[in-house]
Amino acid sequence: MFKKNSRYEKVRLFTSKEDATHVFNGIRPRTIEQAPGVIQHTVKAGDRLDLLARHYYNDDRLWWRIVDANPDFFYGHDLVSEEMEGQVILIPGIRE
Repeated sequence: MFKKNSRYEKVRLFTSKEDATHVFNGIRPRTIEQAPGVIQHTVKAGDRLDLLARHYYNDDRLWWRIVDANPDFFYGHDLVSEEMEGQVILIPGIRE
């Protein structure tokens, strides 16, 4: 269903409890584990999640790792909003 090494690869599908038939097409929420090797980043004007991912991971598509490491924020874009300038957010290390 998902590509190998996708962050959703091991997520379970929705099923009924009695007979394990599919209730509807979809997946359950994925488990977000504690981020390993976290460093701190002070938000500056112009910061964007994709640019931070490019800087720290050399891959702008890994922005979601930063969002996962900061669970106090409901929306990812809140991490780099103007109101956050000067605040510290967490940048997780890469899992092997």
